Amino acid sequence: MKLSISGTYSAGKTSTVIALSHYTGVPRTLAKTIREIMPAAVPGKSLAEVTPAEYLQIAMRRHTGRAVAEAVLGEEFISDGSSLQEWIYGAARVHYGMNPSATAQIERVAPGDLTDEMRFFQAVIEQYGHAFRQHVKSTFDAFVHLRNEQKLTNDGHRPMNERFRNFCDDMLLSTLDQLEIPHWVIGGTMPERLTTITEIFELPTVMSVDDAIELTNADYAAIDKRLETTRAAAAAG
Repeated sequence: MKLSISGTYSAGKTSTVIALSHYTGVPRTLAKTIREIMPAAVPGKSLAEVTPAEYLQIAMRRHTGRAVAEAVLGEEFISDGSSLQEWIYGAARVHYGMNPSATAQIERVAPGDLTDEMRFFQAVIEQYGHAFRQHVKSTFDAFVHLRNEQKLTNDGHRPMNERFRNFCDDMLLSTLDQLEIPHWVIGGTMPERLTTITEIFELPTVMSVDDAIELTNADYAAIDKRLETTRAAAAAG
């Protein structure tokens, strides 16, 4: 079973994937995050500052990292998202700008207001989407999509734009429908999520829910959450 835990910013994907891996014993993918990729890709810049061309580079690096991690684990793993996210987050930027936080108070960028640079970006990201959809379709057996039940976390990295997040959420779900990949939309507390997912897929369990959550809390606390700009400065020093 190759399972992706899907969702947008602040949906709880990472913690759910870690907990589910502990609970079931199924390995999880460990591809680099955007924050880890950016210091090498665009040194000194935050995600809000990247140009369209730089975003394309970051998206390709992220997709490549995912594909390698998926191939290493073979036929059984749980993935924190999928390459659909890199494409969809790019496609959404056509409507909300390269820095969606800056457009949080408007409905969306009017098509007539797109610059030539953004029109080219739109054309390229559509081609990325073609390739990434094919990859996801051929890789995953099923998806679990997490509802947007939590508030956006203002961590200096994620776009603070609820319209942007909802647009991405709708696009993820509609794409899964188009690809005809089996998927379930779930929510609830972490114990409820773990119980629901294991019941849907009849996954084995290797420990209690409480033990899995305790290990997850320790793992999550140990994750390096420094901003990309901080990482770059630390590496330079």
